[in-house]
Amino acid sequence: MNVKRYQQSNTFFYRMVFSILCVGIALTWWNPPAPYEQALHHSLTVLGFGLWYVYMRHYRMSRWAFILVTILVALHSIGARWMYSFVPYDDWFQTLFGNKLSPLMGWQRNHYDRLVHLAYGFCFVPAITEWLQQRYRLKLRMASWIALAFIMLTGLWYEWFEWGAAMVLSPEDTEAYNGQQGDMWDSHKDTLIASFGGFIGVLSRRLWGNRY
Repeated sequence: MNVKRYQQSNTFFYRMVFSILCVGIALTWWNPPAPYEQALHHSLTVLGFGLWYVYMRHYRMSRWAFILVTILVALHSIGARWMYSFVPYDDWFQTLFGNKLSPLMGWQRNHYDRLVHLAYGFCFVPAITEWLQQRYRLKLRMASWIALAFIMLTGLWYEWFEWGAAMVLSPEDTEAYNGQQGDMWDSHKDTLIASFGGFIGVLSRRLWGNRY
């Protein structure tokens, strides 16, 4: 395959995956149970899409990294529809397997937000690593560990953002956005889980290697 055909193939792939993502996001807005809260959760999604567009105009992103970022946005969109705290994964699990997941695992809260924090670390590490390799010509190992540090830092910043939101929003809007569900250690756990996801992403880098 020559370079031009390869680039055309990649462009088609990215557009196809992104179109599927957009259709999925649109479906989450079908008869939403809490449209205001859903829009509140998507406030950063709009900014993220803008940054994603700018990035793709200046840097290359491997298909693997692109798919992972798409998965992260899709998981976030599902969480936003149900304000994270009310994602009905127990009902979905019962439909598929006949039992609810929370009683089987001994959970006392909805853990969907933990999944997305884990996915943030795991799914975002490849894209950051590739950017560091392209922008600063770093070797894979160094770029991977810096990417992990970035995940940890931005996880901390996001928890600060949630604290700032709690200072200006009403108690109802704060709970709808932050979704602490009464856990006083929620911010600490979220930061740790995102860091763990990033660490797993670094360790599994052999799956996506040095490609971009």
